[in-house]
Amino acid sequence: MNLSGWTLQDEDGRTYIFDDYRLRGRATVRIHTGIGRDTRTDLYQDRRHYVWDSHSDTATLRNDRGRFIDEVSSGHHHSRR
Repeated sequence: MNLSGWTLQDEDGRTYIFDDYRLRGRATVRIHTGIGRDTRTDLYQDRRHYVWDSHSDTATLRNDRGRFIDEVSSGHHHSRR
């Protein structure tokens, strides 16, 4: 699956944009807030501060056309679909 241009966004609007990334079938990828070297299984946002709220937050995944794909929440939250 070509994820180029897809976005992962938190409730505060901080957005990670997938750049030229292909996810293989049955594979997973972890998105890290910090600084690091991208691999097939780990991608880094290269931010110096945490993105995800430790009390509650929602991660929303959208495709390259902005269409809602999925979301996951932790703690007390409000859906923003």
